[in-house]
Amino acid sequence: MSQDCKVTVEIKAVNHRYCDINMKLPRKLNYLETDVRNYLKKSIGRGKVDVFISYEDLTAGDVNVRLNEELGREYYQAIMKLGETLHINGEVTALQVARFSDVLTLEDLPVNQEYIRQQIMETLEAALEHFSQSREREGENLKEDILRKLDGMKKNVEFIEKRYPELILEYRRKLEDKVKELLGDTGIDESRIASEVVIYADKICVDEETVRLNSHIENMKEELLKGGAVGRKLDFIAQEMNREANTILSKANDMEVSNRAIDLKTEIEKIREQVQNIE
Repeated sequence: MSQDCKVTVEIKAVNHRYCDINMKLPRKLNYLETDVRNYLKKSIGRGKVDVFISYEDLTAGDVNVRLNEELGREYYQAIMKLGETLHINGEVTALQVARFSDVLTLEDLPVNQEYIRQQIMETLEAALEHFSQSREREGENLKEDILRKLDGMKKNVEFIEKRYPELILEYRRKLEDKVKELLGDTGIDESRIASEVVIYADKICVDEETVRLNSHIENMKEELLKGGAVGRKLDFIAQEMNREANTILSKANDMEVSNRAIDLKTEIEKIREQVQNIE
């Protein structure tokens, strides 16, 4: 703010897939809308942004009082004539005449548009710097939280990978026990048992899904640590992660695996919501 004017710039933003800038300017500053919009787009790549700008001339020299002398004279003559007609005596003052419509009017004086533009843009630059710093702090907090979630997801994937061979062994034992119960001591057809185990193993196999999910987790970590405008890419990775978690859950034939898959989906959904706030 200079000594002869007061400029206020307020910037608010919420998450959005694209850059959507809405501005509210005084009517006399409409000529600055394009400059302000282009300046903001250089620094803001994503988000629904509301910008409020006000300008106040502290010199009170931006308007002038204009006197319509001819109209005032006509009002005066009409009042005096009315007094004669109605036989009313009384003095008519200038203040009384001035109160009639359009005798005194306010008109805007020509303004120095370049000077106003300079004041607006300087204030906008300072506001945008503060805005960017706030977003960077928020982004850093989001990054740390997402990294923690990814570490937790990694542990769940490791559990599922470790649990898979245990499920095969458990299924084989149950199958052998069932056959013994039905056939007694007449013997077990090992080849038939092996064949059934292979079919079961193929049915619940999630090797491909866990490998891809691990790859997505590492990829998201790399993007987060790399920094920059990565919001859209993170959103895409989160969608791919969710696809793999859904497949794991659909193949799960074990309560523990199902619970871990549900935990994965829950964390992925949280991450998807958070990356909407990352540019």
